Amino acid sequence: MHYFDLEDGVLHAEGVSLEKLAAEVGTPTYVYSSATLRRHYGLLRDACDAHKNALGEALIAFAVKANSNLSVLATLAQLGCGADTVSEGEIRRALAAGVPGERIIFSGVGKTDAELAFAIDVGVRQINVESSAELERLIAVAASLKQGATASRPIGTPSIAIRVNPKIGAGGHAKITTGGAGDKFGVPVEEAMALYARASASPHVTPVGLACHIGSQITDLTPLENAFRVLREMTETLRAQGHSVTRLDLGGGLGVPYYGDAETASPADYVAMAARVLDGLGVEAAFEPGRLMAANAGVLLSRVIQVNERTDGRRFLVLDAAMNDLMRPALYDAFHDLKAVRPRDGDMIPYDVVGPVCETGDTFARDRELPPFEAGDLVVFMSAGAYGAVMSGEYNTRPLAAEVLVDGARSAVIRPRPTYEQMFAREPMADWL
Repeated sequence: MHYFDLEDGVLHAEGVSLEKLAAEVGTPTYVYSSATLRRHYGLLRDACDAHKNALGEALIAFAVKANSNLSVLATLAQLGCGADTVSEGEIRRALAAGVPGERIIFSGVGKTDAELAFAIDVGVRQINVESSAELERLIAVAASLKQGATASRPIGTPSIAIRVNPKIGAGGHAKITTGGAGDKFGVPVEEAMALYARASASPHVTPVGLACHIGSQITDLTPLENAFRVLREMTETLRAQGHSVTRLDLGGGLGVPYYGDAETASPADYVAMAARVLDGLGVEAAFEPGRLMAANAGVLLSRVIQVNERTDGRRFLVLDAAMNDLMRPALYDAFHDLKAVRPRDGDMIPYDVVGPVCETGDTFARDRELPPFEAGDLVVFMSAGAYGAVMSGEYNTRPLAAEVLVDGARSAVIRPRPTYEQMFAREPMADWL
């Protein structure tokens, strides 16, 4: 569900007219709904709280990579949401938005020594270790920090989880499948067991659990359930070997309905399945939703530049938004519903929906049946709140899209569109030029 609806014939974000926003801020612009963010977090929180016996005080850690805008993160932080991060920059963003270190998880296959040291220093909840090489580097970094600790600035022993690759890959596209045998994430089960024992033997790290994340945009709960069962079996085996396992990080990946009629498992069913698998294990679970909370909380607002009608019958709807603003269609052949901000009557017409970037890949849709459009009309790409602005760039020297947060009848620009002067100021000329 979302809070983008027609009011007096004009699409609104909650209580704010998108026509009014376009006039004030320009296009292209991302627009986020606070009410949608709060609702989606609340649904997941309520589901977790209903299964405390099986999941403990489950942590919901928003995947910052899905939408890293500080105001979006702060909206969720005020609700008690944690953060799943994959870089020092994302940790810093989470902290700046008000997420305390004890609710931050640090994941990723290529953490540098400096990033590991930073995570230890700020006291993140746990570091998810993804390889034997990383574990050895983390032990060395932690040992070095301990040597430099003082009474006024003590350094704690980092809690870690071993990320398992269960050889169960799932997701809406091969590029967002992360749990298959050939994917770069995590380690196989037997290696994970050995790494857990190695970590247990070190005084510089404290292994607390296991983690897995098998993919993104998963609409069927079966692969997720199979992965969670692997974690349960591993937990039981590790405990039988004398190890303490108190947490299971279940990752994220539950899909959202980009198509209006698409069927996806509900957050309640997802959490209930996890509770059923983990029942009686006595662990504290963590969930890392990103798309699930942010996708339908955002739209990309754009304006029609012109309609190109060719003699061969093709009709191109040329927008001022491009692949540099919304990469998902070019990267993943992803579908985003396109709606008129002020719909007009008329028969549906097939359009190729394209942007102005000098690439054939700058195509959002082919032969999409849409109502009639004219130059100057406003449109929105729906479900653009996740992996939209966060993946954007300035290809073709196009300024980044602005970002706006709406809360009821209020709106605020939460990332201004840069001027060309600001863009160029980031590139000082070599002194011999």
